[in-house]
Amino acid sequence: MSRTEAQQCLEIGIEMAEQCARDGISLVATGDMGIGNTTASSALVALFTATPVEEVTGYGTGIDRTTWQHKVNVIKRAVQLHAPDVDEPLGWLAAVGGLEIGGIAGLILGCARHRLPILIDGLIATAGALVAAALQPLVKEYMIAAHASVEVGQQVAWRFLEQTPLLDLHLRLGEGTGAVLAMPLVEAALRVYNDMATFDEAGVSDRDS
Repeated sequence: MSRTEAQQCLEIGIEMAEQCARDGISLVATGDMGIGNTTASSALVALFTATPVEEVTGYGTGIDRTTWQHKVNVIKRAVQLHAPDVDEPLGWLAAVGGLEIGGIAGLILGCARHRLPILIDGLIATAGALVAAALQPLVKEYMIAAHASVEVGQQVAWRFLEQTPLLDLHLRLGEGTGAVLAMPLVEAALRVYNDMATFDEAGVSDRDS
């Protein structure tokens, strides 16, 4: 896509976050639905983490080894053709990213602006998180790694972003499923933090020997 289109993707995502804030939403989840977008996501992970393409490319919806090798070659070729002349987040997003990845990156940026925590789902959402964090590192304070995907690229990205996923359920698809499954954990953590009695309040420290 062009740089202008990449910028527009970010702006659309930011506006979605603005709407969430206006609606009083307190926890946001990312998700995606698409075919072939693990290819673009793997390319972005390779660029942002400076990791060889083979080490960040997974098997998507279940391709065989031959198709995987073709996928690796396609990503390498795309990076060689489109990425060498740019060395910054928006340029990389435009060069090898996708519209949905840019939208997710914008959503993350917008949520951070409003101090809204945002659950990051699978590989595609994590690629968006890499873009957002490269544009503004402070957004990492508002990201919650929902789950560890079986896609190896996501695992590399989580380490790069210094995030520890809440769940490891061997999920392959994105579609927001892992993010939604992690929501009760976030809610439970808030209940413990805000409502659980301390030892002093419960009188535990004052019990007789």
